[in-house]
Amino acid sequence: MASIDGAESTARRRQLVTYLRAVAVTMLVCIGTAQAQELTGLWKAKGRFGPDTRGTLIIQKQGSGYTADMLGRKLPVRMEAGELRFELPDRLGQFRGKPAGKNILGHWFRFGTPVNRSEATWPIALSPLLLEPDGVDRWRGAVTPLQDEFTFFLLLTNPQPDGSLTAVLRNPEFDFGTQQGVERLVRDGGGVKLIGKRRGKEQDVGVGTYDAGSQVITLVFPWRGGSYDFKRDGDDSDFYPRGKNAGRYAYSPPPARDDGWRTSTLDAANIDRVAMERFIQRLIDMPMDSADSLQIHGVLIARHGRLVLEEYFHGEHRDKPHMTRSASKSVAAVLVGAAMQAGAPLKLSSPVYEVMNGGKFPPDLIAQKRDMTLEHLLTMSSGFFCDDNNDDAPGNEETMWDQTAEPDFYRYTLEVPQATVPGEKSVYCSASPNLALGMVGSATREFPIYLFDRLIAGPMKFGNYTWPLDPAGNAYGGGGSLFLPRDFLKFGQLMLDDGTWDGHRILSRDFVANATAPQYHLANIYYGYNWWSEDFPYKNRNLRAFMALGSGGQVVTVVPELDLVVAFYAGNYSSRVQRDLGHVYVPRYILPAVREPKDASAPVIDRDYTSPYGRSPDGSRVLRTPPNPRSTRAITP
Repeated sequence: MASIDGAESTARRRQLVTYLRAVAVTMLVCIGTAQAQELTGLWKAKGRFGPDTRGTLIIQKQGSGYTADMLGRKLPVRMEAGELRFELPDRLGQFRGKPAGKNILGHWFRFGTPVNRSEATWPIALSPLLLEPDGVDRWRGAVTPLQDEFTFFLLLTNPQPDGSLTAVLRNPEFDFGTQQGVERLVRDGGGVKLIGKRRGKEQDVGVGTYDAGSQVITLVFPWRGGSYDFKRDGDDSDFYPRGKNAGRYAYSPPPARDDGWRTSTLDAANIDRVAMERFIQRLIDMPMDSADSLQIHGVLIARHGRLVLEEYFHGEHRDKPHMTRSASKSVAAVLVGAAMQAGAPLKLSSPVYEVMNGGKFPPDLIAQKRDMTLEHLLTMSSGFFCDDNNDDAPGNEETMWDQTAEPDFYRYTLEVPQATVPGEKSVYCSASPNLALGMVGSATREFPIYLFDRLIAGPMKFGNYTWPLDPAGNAYGGGGSLFLPRDFLKFGQLMLDDGTWDGHRILSRDFVANATAPQYHLANIYYGYNWWSEDFPYKNRNLRAFMALGSGGQVVTVVPELDLVVAFYAGNYSSRVQRDLGHVYVPRYILPAVREPKDASAPVIDRDYTSPYGRSPDGSRVLRTPPNPRSTRAITP
């Protein structure tokens, strides 16, 4: 009997242990689920990183010299290379300017911040600074460099028993969350960890804590400004295009401003208002629960030379300069054309190495480089081994920025070896438009951005902008400039009007025609002088369009036959959906709403139009056969 009682006791103990284990697991699951459930919802964090140097600058002439008065400091101003120059201590900023009539036309040079090249020892960018008369031999202006901000929205859903949640990390300035492949957040008590996946491998994107008392999630992103405190965000959050419950959109025309744009209405421009209201409503209602959701920041439309639609989303607005990425390559081409139109000693046939070497070829220069011209740079057909999509290419843009041996990017590019002879094929290469900008400076012996201000920004009434610089202080023409949305749209109108703005000729007709012509074949569309072109379907025919294109969804599209310019600005810098804005949204939603006189009463139906990129059965891109390409190499812009 004792053995039987012992066996029963052992069995009971085993049952009890099994039961307790099950209870413990259930409790852990409940605790994990409860911990995760506590974090569900939308969170926001924002960091502001300067530059803090801003305010009034006064320059006073005293005898044969000048002094600067700023931030409570009086500093000597020296004359160097025809410019007035001074620097604030502790890398607070620099000024360079030159007399222009009664004014001083200048630029403010700013240094890096924790989210924008903080390691740089050189000024990373400039902004325009006009000093106007303020008494006898005295000039005054306002220093207003663009503020570096980094914003994060964190959407947490689908809590799991292990304490994890599905995570969407949105970052409008850089698209950091998509770049890092953020997928989930894991909570373990007071600790949290944001996890992403890149190239099939998981990685910790941000590690931090959760304070249940204050309801604050703190995450540290070492390379993006450090520690961020996330707090709950409401239904009016800029995470959504216009809040979570925006209601119905009703069109109103853009306001008239003293910026060079004449304004009008959709009806007066013969664009179907109902169709455009339906399109803008689609953008407002776009779901935001995916990492690849389109982050459209702005849509602007001009027809017959008048701005007729201007809408912004996600907290963006007309007075905030927007990043243009590689779309500013098109601006570099416009500056080249404007310099030639103004009489610069420069031609499309000008040899690169002769111009960059002060008027004579360097000794022992190989024949391929002797044959390279400005036009080859503008069409990216220089032959340099500089493919931005080839990590082994020494002229690759990232390689150029990462190296420290040669701070002058013009000189760096001139040393890049040849991969092909000039003119043979076009290869996407940011170093090419940058070197074209260098040729403008060498030919005119003037800092190119003075020319930009005098020939383009001034006549076209530009507002504030930011232009990046290389480590040697050269203006960088490969991308990364920021412009006000209405100002960047002006480049499309300038090209549409054969190089004129408000009756003022800035570019020659021939330059515009060549710049927008399909000269080479790149990325399944065509390339001219840093402007892309392709055909869009419209009714029963195709219309030629040309574009400035930049990563993230920065697009200015011109359709000459319809006298139409369309601009999109967006923040999908690391997402494939960015292509839809330039290649799908215009032909699918905009063009069907644009009327011709003969069909003013016809109904508008959204076209079922997809991207011009062909698709093979496995989903990869396939090239269409170009009608007359000078190159058939497919390169991603």
